[in-house]
Amino acid sequence: MHRKALLCAATGVLALAIACGKSSPNPASPTAAVPADAGAAADGSTLKAATPNTVSPTGGTQVTDPIVLTASKVTGKYADITVSYEFQIRSGSTVIYDSGVVGGFGSGSNVTFTPSVTLDPDTNFTWRVRAMYQGAVGSWSADATFKSPVGAYIRGAELRDPLTIGRTVGTLMGAANMTPNGVNLPDQNSFVQYVLPETIQAGEFSMMITNLSTKTLGAKASVFAMGEGTANITTNNYRATIDFRGKNYPTPGSVTCRIITGDFANRIFDCSRAQVGGWDPTKWYFWQFSWRTGSTTLVVRRDSETGQMIYNNTIATGTHAYNPQPHVLYVGKPTPRGGEVDGTAAPITVKNVWASANPRPVFPTVVQQQ
Repeated sequence: MHRKALLCAATGVLALAIACGKSSPNPASPTAAVPADAGAAADGSTLKAATPNTVSPTGGTQVTDPIVLTASKVTGKYADITVSYEFQIRSGSTVIYDSGVVGGFGSGSNVTFTPSVTLDPDTNFTWRVRAMYQGAVGSWSADATFKSPVGAYIRGAELRDPLTIGRTVGTLMGAANMTPNGVNLPDQNSFVQYVLPETIQAGEFSMMITNLSTKTLGAKASVFAMGEGTANITTNNYRATIDFRGKNYPTPGSVTCRIITGDFANRIFDCSRAQVGGWDPTKWYFWQFSWRTGSTTLVVRRDSETGQMIYNNTIATGTHAYNPQPHVLYVGKPTPRGGEVDGTAAPITVKNVWASANPRPVFPTVVQQQ
């Protein structure tokens, strides 16, 4: 050791800077990033950079489509480096989305990122973010919480369409139009059409409906319907019509339904027709039509899914399965053989549409617009 020190002194200042500098590195300040294979901190980070903050969404806020995650920009602790970022979305402790390395955020104090992920609707999630640079990773931010969008989708044999989020997964027909309260069907030729990729052989088709009264237009009119393909609904071999008798019928305000299970000539089944009093066009009514091989049930409740029951009828439907190919559903009803007077019961507004073999979910409350 003494011999090496003497040698360094003998070779002069320049040699000392080179030879001794190589054997005893002593940088003036720490580097901005520690290589990825260096010792990690207790939290697993290997990057000497500030930790980004989650800006939005936070606090359990319900977001809309598309989801946008916003975090604060950071740089190195000891050098001005441009870092990249990694975003994660988690359900509980399970990571359901990881962005990998993303960058190129330009100017400004925040970074925004839109994840390409489909989340379960109306569900709580957490998200976090960290900085990255040349293979090194910074510390994760604290978790922020949000609720996913209310959600509208058609997946296989399941349909969910709130109709209060400014869009629909169905097709608006005629004068049907979107409002903050739901889809408005202003006349007897307006309806919404949904085509399911898979058939619901046993399940329910349900929704909330308002503006019903004995002054509603129509005779043998319907509030919703379904069948096989787009063939005329009257003679459709898998017709199901959920009916509200309008002012052109001898007993307006009556409720009934009809289902055909695969044979227009021989398998026609009708619910009991009942005249229901007290319809209030300012109230919402929950309509639920359910079926399985052997029976069909129609329930109508006032105000909500658990409100006062004003109609409840179950009928036997034989041993033939309900099996339309393809299965097409309607809010309202296409103009039938009898003409527009037997079309959609109108005008009505409809929201929170559900069709599935699975139980109906809870739809978020939407404040009514005046």
